[in-house]
Amino acid sequence: MRPFFSRIIKPWLALTAAAILAGASQQACTKEAAAKAPGAQEVGRRENGVHVVDLAVTEKGFEPSPVQLKKGEPVKLVVTRKTDLTCATELVMDEYKIDAKLPLNTPVDITFTPNQSGTLRYGCAMGKMIAGTFVVD
Repeated sequence: MRPFFSRIIKPWLALTAAAILAGASQQACTKEAAAKAPGAQEVGRRENGVHVVDLAVTEKGFEPSPVQLKKGEPVKLVVTRKTDLTCATELVMDEYKIDAKLPLNTPVDITFTPNQSGTLRYGCAMGKMIAGTFVVD
């Protein structure tokens, strides 16, 4: 029994422990990763009647979030994925039929006009497990 334990069980335990530690140190696709502080913030700038918002995809998720938008005001998101340690390689917003690929370190422009007040959720293609929100007034 001892040779079996030494040759099989010890390496298996070591690999399991290493996998657990690696998973704990890396940002994965979890709903907890999408949790953000409450309170939408007015960010961005206005260019020719368009609200331009710079978003980044980092190890923390989509930043900043939540972002305040106005109903009926055109929005241009400039989204830059700054990390490979995320599953958020796309931005999906079902309500506006948006599914934009986010290549690493390349700004991607996404335009839409919010047509309803309330909270608008967007996120990664894996069920929006990494997500952000817009609060539309």
